[in-house]
Amino acid sequence: MIALPHNEDPQALGLDLTPLIDIIFIVLVFLLLTANTQLLSLPIEVPTATDAKLSELSQEKHITVNVLVTAPYWALDGKTFSQFSDFEAAFIAAFNANPSAKVVIAADKSAPVQPLMTLLAALQRQQITNTQIIMEP
Repeated sequence: MIALPHNEDPQALGLDLTPLIDIIFIVLVFLLLTANTQLLSLPIEVPTATDAKLSELSQEKHITVNVLVTAPYWALDGKTFSQFSDFEAAFIAAFNANPSAKVVIAADKSAPVQPLMTLLAALQRQQITNTQIIMEP
C-alpha cells in the first residue's frame, strides 16, 4: 500500500486555483470586448450629386438671441443688453409681438456656459419650446 507522507503543511493537499482564475479573467475580458454596444448617431442628409443645391432657409419669422464671449453676454437681434433683466423684458416683448416666431440661439463656442443656462432657464419660464441652438465658430 502507498502511504502518504505526514506533512504538517495543510496547504500541501489543497488545490491550486490560480490557473482557473486566470482562465476566468481571460474569458471575462474576451466577453466584454466582444459584446455589442449600441451606437448612437444622428441622421444627416448629405447631398450625393455634385450639382445638388442646398435648401433655402425658411422665410418664417425668427427672433435671434446671441450669447457672447464677454459681457454684456446677451444680445437680441444684434442689440446688446448689460443686464439680463433688461434683455428678458425686451425678449418677452418681441416674442409677445410675434408668438409664432422661432427662437434661434446663436452661441459663440468660447462663450461661458452660465449665460446660456440663464437664457435657457428664462425660455423655460416662458414655456417657449420652438427654439434652435446654433454654435458659432
